[in-house]
Amino acid sequence: MDNVVYLDFKAKELDNIRSGHKTMIIRGAMGRKLPYGRVNKGDVLYFIENNGDGVVKGKATVESVFNSDILTKEQSIEIVLQNQPKLHLNKGLEQRFAGKRYLVLITIKDFSDIEPFKIDRSEYGNMDDWLPVEDIEKVKLRK
Repeated sequence: MDNVVYLDFKAKELDNIRSGHKTMIIRGAMGRKLPYGRVNKGDVLYFIENNGDGVVKGKATVESVFNSDILTKEQSIEIVLQNQPKLHLNKGLEQRFAGKRYLVLITIKDFSDIEPFKIDRSEYGNMDDWLPVEDIEKVKLRK
């Protein structure tokens, strides 16, 4: 399964993945929302920055996934802090995810830069930052 994953541009998440400092992606919410339960080992993640350019610039393979059970605020904060060396979150992102009732931690491997391309988001909501596209070729815009 291919997924398009939006990364925080201001926090330099893509740069941190590229350099090897960041090896884990996090998503969190008060309820179970994407990608909770929908991403698996071996899936491919295609990375796009949330800077408005709409361009996919890199990809990586999912090595492992942790979908939490319901967490207390304290448990959630502890999990984020324990994984901070792999998450490499800035203070803003740390505050955004620490304390959420459900966390998804995705360890990635084999990052590579790719020939940049834009995608067709018309089948997805504007606020979605994780798109389970199934096959990247279905959403890849041709030049």
